[in-house]
Amino acid sequence: MTASIGSGRQAEQVVGLLDIGNSKTVCVIAAIARPASGSVAVRVVGVGVAPTRGLKGGLVVALDDAEQTVRAAVAQAERAAGVSVEDVYLSVACGRLKSRTFTAKTEIEGRVVVSADIERLMGAARAHVERDGRTLLHMNRISYRLDSAAGIGEPLGLAGKTLGAELHAVTVDEAPLRNLIHVVERAYLSAAGLAPAPYASGLGATTEEERQIGVVAIDIGAGTTTMASFARGHLLSTDVVPVGGNHATFDLAHALGAPAHEAERIKKEYGTLARVVSDDHEVIEYAQAGEDAGGRAQTTKGEVRTIIRGRMLRLFGHLAGRIERSGVAQHTMQRMVLTGGGSQVVGSGEFAADFFARPVRVARSEPLEGMPAGLGGAAFSTSVGLLQVALDPSAGTRGDRGGREAGGYLRRMGQWLREGF
Repeated sequence: MTASIGSGRQAEQVVGLLDIGNSKTVCVIAAIARPASGSVAVRVVGVGVAPTRGLKGGLVVALDDAEQTVRAAVAQAERAAGVSVEDVYLSVACGRLKSRTFTAKTEIEGRVVVSADIERLMGAARAHVERDGRTLLHMNRISYRLDSAAGIGEPLGLAGKTLGAELHAVTVDEAPLRNLIHVVERAYLSAAGLAPAPYASGLGATTEEERQIGVVAIDIGAGTTTMASFARGHLLSTDVVPVGGNHATFDLAHALGAPAHEAERIKKEYGTLARVVSDDHEVIEYAQAGEDAGGRAQTTKGEVRTIIRGRMLRLFGHLAGRIERSGVAQHTMQRMVLTGGGSQVVGSGEFAADFFARPVRVARSEPLEGMPAGLGGAAFSTSVGLLQVALDPSAGTRGDRGGREAGGYLRRMGQWLREGF
């Protein structure tokens, strides 16, 4: 599926990871060594970052621009790594991601559970979620159920009459997903695996302990905000909201009459969500837009803070409604983690903790071995999470064994999922 490179006596598998965001596209090339001892060693050998063009709200709106964006990020990563990649693990945030947990059941044909029973169960589950033009993106098993007994880890060989499974599935609209995959294929790549962007980001931003206790990971990107909810180590819910950090920039530009680039500068230099700021009355000068272009205007740090807080209050209110409607809040809302570029505003952690009345931390991811320190922060959580998906195919995404001639990722998904359970 991927190339190999030598590292002393140990050959390393090379994997490509691609996160096409609204503001930037990141390609990471990692080398994975799996020695006989069973431990796994990972090092990043190449990173490429390019400004995203051709996407709006996570949707492909200009194929040529999006293709050139992917080509630029991948080429940069390949030059740094000294190797080429033919396929990538790809994060997906488009297509109205829809998340749900449900129970699938089937009758056991023999006296004990065999592989065919499990395959039939998962086939019924896929058919159930892939209705009304939806395409299955990810499915993870929470537990099996055998007759009246719940919480079974492995049912093979056990006797019973009815086999069930508690499942969580993420589906998307087929057309936007195909457009995203088409962009990747135009860059002469194929999708080794797809992962919901909220899931990948959540894996990259949270710890295993947090995912066991219960945690909601919120990734505030440029144009969208994603959420992933975990409990007992399982993904239980994902969501995407078409509002991100850029909307705070738009609010500032509108309220202050400033051009967008000037509003972005003001946000980065003076934006804060802190409760109390001693220099609220400090004056800020900025360039004006429109008919007054070229002129100078003034505002205060306090006004900037009020505008940004207003946007974040609306965003968090929207997220709170989505979390409540997910039906799993009682299991997952033990704590929260903020990640993404929009989470780096000063005071965002305490602001979110006050709003949600939960412990909140802002992700400060340590860079992987070989990754430049500046690329290991919260803004790159999705790339770090994609690597975890590549390392653990049983998490709901399987790697491509069939090559480009096998007919494309979507037609192979069913087989991969059957192999994963």
